[in-house]
Amino acid sequence: MSKDSKVITLKSSDGEVFEVEKRVALLSQILKQMIEDDCVDNEIPVLNVTSKILAMVIEYCKKYAVGYAAFIAAGRDKAKIKAITDDMKTFVSEFVKVDQATLFDLIMAADYLNIKSLMDLSCKSVAKMIAGKSPEEVREIFDITNDFTREEEEKVRRENALGFE
Repeated sequence: MSKDSKVITLKSSDGEVFEVEKRVALLSQILKQMIEDDCVDNEIPVLNVTSKILAMVIEYCKKYAVGYAAFIAAGRDKAKIKAITDDMKTFVSEFVKVDQATLFDLIMAADYLNIKSLMDLSCKSVAKMIAGKSPEEVREIFDITNDFTREEEEKVRRENALGFE
């Protein structure tokens, strides 16, 4: 694959092929490294990411790339900057309104592809999901079995009393 190619072909773990603009693919540090090192001939296999999740990752990266370009083009025009910022805020708030399994798949894909902004967004969404919840509620959300005895749990609560107020 030529470093100058404008379109990058990605193949998901379940065999679906996606063609994306190079500027979109470059948001992934892994893909960027592969492209810059000219490591791929035809397509880049994205082995740990299904087509459903890869499509979402590409959607996110497209919006991010377009938003960034628009932000730069806006220069010092405060009205344009506000409109772009508002549009991105709306997009990201809607983007993470997915079921828990999809959200965790997005986190795994962001980690695998090394897309920091998507990782941050996805992890913040999980943090909001559990904010203010008791340990019992968090265990329920994530389907975690409590393997502490009552005595062990009480000891942890005493040692970390500030966290349980």
